[in-house]
Amino acid sequence: MLKDITLGQYFPGKSLLHRLDPRMKIILIIVYITGVFLAKNIVSFAVILLFSAIMTAISQIPLKIVIKGLKPLIIIIAFTAIINVFWTTGETPLIEFYFIKIYIEGIIFGALMIIRITALLTGTSVILTYTTSPIALTDGIEQLLSPLKKIHVPVHEFAMMMTIALRFIPTLIEETDKIMNAQKARGADFTTGSLTRRAKALIPVLIPLFVSAFRRADDLAVAMECRCYHGGENRTRMTILHYSGKDFIFLSLFTLFIAVVVLINIYVPGFSI
Repeated sequence: MLKDITLGQYFPGKSLLHRLDPRMKIILIIVYITGVFLAKNIVSFAVILLFSAIMTAISQIPLKIVIKGLKPLIIIIAFTAIINVFWTTGETPLIEFYFIKIYIEGIIFGALMIIRITALLTGTSVILTYTTSPIALTDGIEQLLSPLKKIHVPVHEFAMMMTIALRFIPTLIEETDKIMNAQKARGADFTTGSLTRRAKALIPVLIPLFVSAFRRADDLAVAMECRCYHGGENRTRMTILHYSGKDFIFLSLFTLFIAVVVLINIYVPGFSI
């Protein structure tokens, strides 16, 4: 299961999304997330699914990788849907059993929540993390936040910190998997017993994981110091970011997407959340 987590990974490629300016991709993510949360009815959610599928096709990221990234979160997605099914009331009861009542509206609401969470995860991964290298992402965040330098906000350090944290997620997941396999070889059991017992069984995993994380952080700090890294002061860049025509084409496409979602919410009748 741990190997299925693809959060923070970058998949090199030459698709249109790969070639977009990282600053524009961050802006597009904000527009996309806004559109996903503005969706209110079934038709607008269908538009979100279609748009996510189009972005996945444009990115040329294999569908199996996108689905693989969702597998570790299936329990969370299912739990969210079940909670919404039982908590949502309506006018048409489908199942009544003592104090438990399940309405058709609740089932629809739960299904829409699954679509919303899935669209958020796939869209943000495909548009940004899967198609943007850590270095480009750092430059994009730093330049978008550069106006904050005037009020003495350490923008470069903040961007570097965020990118390093994102970059080390796959590394820490791989390290956790290695430690768990080593503990299993020594007789550890992480799958049976009560919840308390399984939680206690994770202690021999967490301690070496924290030690390894601090060791990696120290090694990274030493390596950066040896290369005379001193933050953003007087720092130059090998690659200068420039917006191009395709960036503004995608911005227009995403703006059209959010406009369509809003118009559907206003003019298309149907079940709304």
